[in-house]
Amino acid sequence: MDEPQILSEVRGSLGVITLNRPRAVNALTAGMAATMLQTLGEWASDPAVSQVLVRGAGDRGLCAGGDIVAIHRDIAAGGRETEAFWATEYRLNSLINAYPKPYIAYMDGLVLGGGVGISAHGSHRLVTSRTRSGMPETTIGFVPDVGGTYLLSRAPGETGTHAALTGEHLGAAEVLYLGLADHLIDFARAEELFAELERRPVDEVLPAYLLPVPASNLEAWRPWLDDVYARQDVEEIVSALQELADDGNAEAQYAVATLAKKSPTALKLTLASLRRARDLGSLEETLEQEYRVGLRCLESRDFPEGIRAQVIDKDYAPAWNPPTLAQVRQEDLDACFASLGERELKLNPRALSDAVE
Repeated sequence: MDEPQILSEVRGSLGVITLNRPRAVNALTAGMAATMLQTLGEWASDPAVSQVLVRGAGDRGLCAGGDIVAIHRDIAAGGRETEAFWATEYRLNSLINAYPKPYIAYMDGLVLGGGVGISAHGSHRLVTSRTRSGMPETTIGFVPDVGGTYLLSRAPGETGTHAALTGEHLGAAEVLYLGLADHLIDFARAEELFAELERRPVDEVLPAYLLPVPASNLEAWRPWLDDVYARQDVEEIVSALQELADDGNAEAQYAVATLAKKSPTALKLTLASLRRARDLGSLEETLEQEYRVGLRCLESRDFPEGIRAQVIDKDYAPAWNPPTLAQVRQEDLDACFASLGERELKLNPRALSDAVE
């Protein structure tokens, strides 16, 4: 029989959740999200559990994101299973953000997309020298979700805008600088740390395991990142990057080449989502906005095409439609933010019972 995709146990007073799909780098499925939501809801009121640890099986990463192969299949069938999956997943993100006990996320290895959603909203977020994290959704014709637009819109200056549009996989220094994690630890001592957490509070144990935070490239690049990515639209951003590239800025040149490969619609929709998220007052409001945008992306051409090119056929040659930034219509972007009516996702950050219903 196949092993469960989520393993949960209480060790001493530590509740441990292990994502258990190591061959898929623990890619998150609907069933996994539902199980995590249920388990965390039960542990929230269980006096035997004083704190929670979330980790991934294997040594490749916590979670490489949502199971986009399953999403691709579901899009062809109408997308209703994905709609339900996201509703559960976003409730899980909200619960983690408001969790009443220490929530310790071990962000070793790959932590992408949905993996950020189950870690970066926690109270204690630990990265290692092996961490490669980020929101790579524009690569597949999609937009950062699971609260990614909330987090990146609140990163220092415009560094989050750069990270969201380029979709780059980032190391520990950049993840810490963006505010997606709190502390750097040595992965070789992780099991020792986890054993201590079974009997002692995380805030008492953790200081002995912390490593110095390395210098961040994003922080060093802030002057030109803030200038470029504050522009009003993606065309202006690309033009400003090109000017820097022409003047010899190698990082700007790389960014120009990177953005040229992304879905034009996804780039514009991501920028609009970030700008709107910056003005929203809570994670829950942002998740509700991401849900609206996500359901519209299920009906788009670029999302399934991006998944096809990256993980189905693996030809890495998506045919984006429309193919250029200039051809993306503002009215189509605006429509993605319109109310879903009765299908709206309604989250209450103060009601734990709502999150686990």
